[in-house]
Amino acid sequence: MYSSKKIERVLIQLGFKLVSQKGSHGKFKNETGRIVILPMNRREIPIGTFKSILRQMGISHEDFKRLLGK
Repeated sequence: MYSSKKIERVLIQLGFKLVSQKGSHGKFKNETGRIVILPMNRREIPIGTFKSILRQMGISHEDFKRLLGK
């Protein structure tokens, strides 16, 4: 699966910025107001959590892989 760092890299490419962090979760927001909550500093994000993050981002897994460069 993917680490928090890789997901954060794609979020930044999509124009999201870290607006706050509470405990181990970061809150990212883009210019349209879309918000994504990301568990920070995790080596591996569970598949269900990853799918939820993709829904929050508004992209497909294929788009994610393309943005990541895979």
